[in-house]
Amino acid sequence: MIEVKHLHKSFGDREVLKDINTVFEDGKTNLIIGRSGSGKTVLMNNLVGLLEPTSGQVLYDGRDFVKMTKKEKVMMRREMGMIFQSAALFDSLTVLENVMFPLDMFSSMNYNERKKRAMECLDRVKLRDAGNKYPAEISGGMQKRVAIARAIVLNPKYLFCDEPNSGLDPKTSLVIDHLLSSITHELGITTIINTHDMNSVMGIGENILFIHKGEKEWQGESSQVMQSTNKRLTDFIFASDLLKNMRNLVIENDIEFKHKKSEDLSAIITGDVGK
Repeated sequence: MIEVKHLHKSFGDREVLKDINTVFEDGKTNLIIGRSGSGKTVLMNNLVGLLEPTSGQVLYDGRDFVKMTKKEKVMMRREMGMIFQSAALFDSLTVLENVMFPLDMFSSMNYNERKKRAMECLDRVKLRDAGNKYPAEISGGMQKRVAIARAIVLNPKYLFCDEPNSGLDPKTSLVIDHLLSSITHELGITTIINTHDMNSVMGIGENILFIHKGEKEWQGESSQVMQSTNKRLTDFIFASDLLKNMRNLVIENDIEFKHKKSEDLSAIITGDVGK
């Protein structure tokens, strides 16, 4: 579990994060959402140590990351996996070599053990046959899956994902969502996803933090989003007429919305519920 207590972050005179208090729960997909410039990326960067908070605490199972020594932070980061928006694969390395890279850097395994572990992770994301290809030879969706395999190769306790669906088509985005959700539950990882994708919010959002102008505005599950009376939240999530129609149908038909699969949303939007 990751606890954030009274977190503030300023750049000069500009305060970006204002007294953030929240909990990211174990074994769940925790989403951070908000408009561009709301502070969600700054929050994630504070969580992983890319930025130092102006004040406040970031507790990993009770351990204050902010107060750790440089050596302790290095050890702590070995418990973290990170998926970057652009996948951030090494172009000069094969898919297999990319996944092996964290093992080469941080594990004491021999080569055969490292290769076996990397292949296990590629198999988990259904890319076993792509090991000898280079990133330029595979699709954007496949690159994201390679990034996921690399992020879990060291068996992290915490998985951070920065816009994992960025640049992907809707169908591929659903594949990535399902993969992240299933890995989270299988491995009991604390997963934090920074996203603009509303399919992700409604499909896999088990614990959603909505930030508005640097402040915690709302927190809850996707099942609570439909019924929320928080105007800033509903204006953000149901910005289009299509999504407003979906919400109205759910409320009017008194539909119990418990983590509906993203591919089921079309039935709600078109009014084919219960057919």
